Amino acid sequence: MAMNELLTTSEMGEADRLAVAAGVPSLDLMEHAGKAVAKAAASMVRGTDRRVAVLCGPGNNGGDGFVAARHLRDRGFDVRVFLLGDKSALRGDAAEMARRWPLPIRDASPDSLQSMHLVVDALFGAGLSRPLEGKAAELVNAVNESGLPALAVDVPSGLDGTTGEVRGVAVEAKRTVTFFRKKPGHVLLPGRELCGEIVVADIGTPESVLETLKPALHENDPTLWIDHFNWPQFGGHKYDRGHAVVVSGPALQTGAARLGARGALRIGAGLVTLVGNGPATAIIATQITSIMVRSVSGAAALSEFLKDTRRNAVLIGPGASVGPETADDVLAILKSSPAVVLDADALTSFAEPEGARTDNGMGFLARNGNVPLRPETLFSAIKDRPSPVVVTPHEGEFKRLFGQLGGSKVDRARAAAQRSGAVVILKGADTVIASPDGRAMINSNAPPWLATAGAGDVLSGFVAGLLAQHMPAFEAAAAAVWLHGAAAEKFGVGLIAEDLPDVLPEVLQRLLLSRA
Repeated sequence: MAMNELLTTSEMGEADRLAVAAGVPSLDLMEHAGKAVAKAAASMVRGTDRRVAVLCGPGNNGGDGFVAARHLRDRGFDVRVFLLGDKSALRGDAAEMARRWPLPIRDASPDSLQSMHLVVDALFGAGLSRPLEGKAAELVNAVNESGLPALAVDVPSGLDGTTGEVRGVAVEAKRTVTFFRKKPGHVLLPGRELCGEIVVADIGTPESVLETLKPALHENDPTLWIDHFNWPQFGGHKYDRGHAVVVSGPALQTGAARLGARGALRIGAGLVTLVGNGPATAIIATQITSIMVRSVSGAAALSEFLKDTRRNAVLIGPGASVGPETADDVLAILKSSPAVVLDADALTSFAEPEGARTDNGMGFLARNGNVPLRPETLFSAIKDRPSPVVVTPHEGEFKRLFGQLGGSKVDRARAAAQRSGAVVILKGADTVIASPDGRAMINSNAPPWLATAGAGDVLSGFVAGLLAQHMPAFEAAAAAVWLHGAAAEKFGVGLIAEDLPDVLPEVLQRLLLSRA
């Protein structure tokens, strides 16, 4: 079972409620959770290093800690339980689990960590509503400064489980045990780094609760899109696999478009043509072999070239240069029939100059109160067409195009997708893919060395190549992002953008064999 659904803190609370309504006692859920934490903790200490400090907070997270302490003691560990707050203030299941702890409960303080070998962080859970301060912040800082390995219960204390953001300070855990499903904060940064290794434990929550919750957010994984992947078939030919067109920029900026074109071809497009003005295509022709080259320059010429409906996917933006000519080319392409990928300069060409930008308080950019700025021109053109559009901004391009949207990275990507009518790939180490219909994925397989010049151009080419093969836009975007990360991971340290298309066949082969 893939278990790639991501549940917000409110959804997880509802999952617990539904589990209890289905006949699972809440005390059993807590007992199973604490037992899973104890199992993980036991594997983190070796030999005679058996002194464990369990830091319990005032809520159910602390209740899980009391259970974990009891099970660790039963395993023969030297366990000390420290409570942040007053035992008399504990309520419900947490109070019952504290009652079942047979040894003294000490007051939690930085001194609690002396002579310990492991810290179990059961202070605060994923639903933390305000920044940690005072004694709580001092305790978290002491954990981080102690040098001891920390095992977090649900999420590291101080981490918002829905947004992945730090509330004041947060524990830097070596391992985190969460329950039933991950939360967005486990895979969004900085949460992913703070969690360390993540263990998802089964605590008895029925899988049927997902039928009620219907989560629309997932961690990107091939199981979510592999059924839409169009593998080569016996008897097929190149036109069955689509024809991607990549629009180059000026003569001295053709490298980015060439990276995109190579990415489109490697991921399976049957044909790829690079187009541009005369000087640009003259340079391109000396650098490539499998990719076709055509001199096509200007909006009118692009429109004419794309009347051939076999040319069914277009990428524009890498190295295109920012300006009205690129904007005109984009609008001409959007009036044609192919699926479209807009990257880099194709997006920035529609961003209003910084000095002319204001925010009308609703997340929409406006001039003089009512007149729409250039981003709205782009979004209107996207919404007026039946074929899909995928946009691939990094954070800077995203801000220039969509302004200062609030909320988590997922919230911002979803709002941008709905506003623009496009599938949005908001790039980064925790890339978010969002559809205008509200579906979203968070990608978590990108290694640090993927942050290299030109990698985004290859990614946009991957998307265009999958769209050319008639893959649905949201699934094509998710697949491209995952394959991009997997190829980088396969190559390893020292990666440059040119390596990504060349190592991709190994990743695709492994993916194909996994279906057998």
